[in-house]
Amino acid sequence: MSGVGVLDKAVVILAACVDGASLAELVERTKLPRATAHRLAQALEIHRMLVRDTQGRWRPGPRLGELANAAPDVLLTAAEPLLSALRDATGESAQLYLRRADERICVAAAERASGLRDTVPVGSVLPMVAGSAAQILLAWEPPEAVMPLLPRCKFTGRTLAEVRRRGWAQSVAEREPGVASVSAPIRDRTGRVIASISISGPIERLGRRPGERHAMAVVRAGQRLSGL
Repeated sequence: MSGVGVLDKAVVILAACVDGASLAELVERTKLPRATAHRLAQALEIHRMLVRDTQGRWRPGPRLGELANAAPDVLLTAAEPLLSALRDATGESAQLYLRRADERICVAAAERASGLRDTVPVGSVLPMVAGSAAQILLAWEPPEAVMPLLPRCKFTGRTLAEVRRRGWAQSVAEREPGVASVSAPIRDRTGRVIASISISGPIERLGRRPGERHAMAVVRAGQRLSGL
């Protein structure tokens, strides 16, 4: 809590309305007096931070999305120099991936300037069934989210368990022939995995066990981007 009473209560109200809430549910979830919860919810509704659905329950309003869209992406801003540093430290191209349903998207990258390299342009959409970044983005997901994908994956549930145990993933010729990669998780402040940071390059340079050489550098980069 910030110590600013009205603000703290308003934030509690917003959090309680994520999945929709009636006045009775607001009181139950926030433990605020009924009159206080009602007054704050109405005020947030006036400011379009809450809206009423067809059942009269409060839900997050459009103003929250407008404010979020206007804010710079903290992760991407912080990732740019770290990806460049990771590329320079390892000598391989570095990427940042986010998951979107059954796909992963490269949202930032720092390419090796010359020589043989694995190029993944920003905006590239790759499947979640192969590659070390896909392993990272699936390893900490609940079983019900992973099981439908596993039959199509080039890795197994045992692979994901090993990824969770050691905290990083590697792949060799899994996503693409001749390419190896190493990835590590990026977590939010609650510890949830929200992205994967990776390096990738030719097997001839990275070898058949790329994690032995580069896992520590990739993990450290992921730790520095976590909790933003």
